[in-house]
Amino acid sequence: MSVVILGIDPSLTCTGWGLIRADGTRLSHLANGQLPTSPKTPMVERLADLHAGIAAVIAEHRPDRAACEEVFVNENPKSTLKLAQARGAVLAACGGAGLSVNEHAARLIKKAVVGTGGADKKQVAAMVKVLLPGATIAGADAADALAAAIADAHLVRRY
Repeated sequence: MSVVILGIDPSLTCTGWGLIRADGTRLSHLANGQLPTSPKTPMVERLADLHAGIAAVIAEHRPDRAACEEVFVNENPKSTLKLAQARGAVLAACGGAGLSVNEHAARLIKKAVVGTGGADKKQVAAMVKVLLPGATIAGADAADALAAAIADAHLVRRY
């Protein structure tokens, strides 16, 4: 039995999303993209745009579940708060659609995909391309979202 997993890399600046199908240990790419917001736009509108963007992805692709990177604390408390607000907007969209969301630590996602928890964005993107051959990836944030979905497929066997 296969499962469609929506991976999400939340960020107020640019939230990445990626969809994969997991059929046992076989993975295939379905779609990916990025939802950028402008720092010139009021916060409430940016959060509404992220919520609406993820809700539209869910409505179009009908994933079975979602995977998201756990929140991490930045050195700058304002940055942490903005990240938490962006996460809240996209997680609310998942909840509103009745999707369960598995949250994974960034280091665990990197380790599951690359083999080391200290991998950088370029390493993650390169390995995502290896694991999903032929996929055209919208950017680094979309690659991180696909990595979250891939890690979830490996870490959570519910199919």
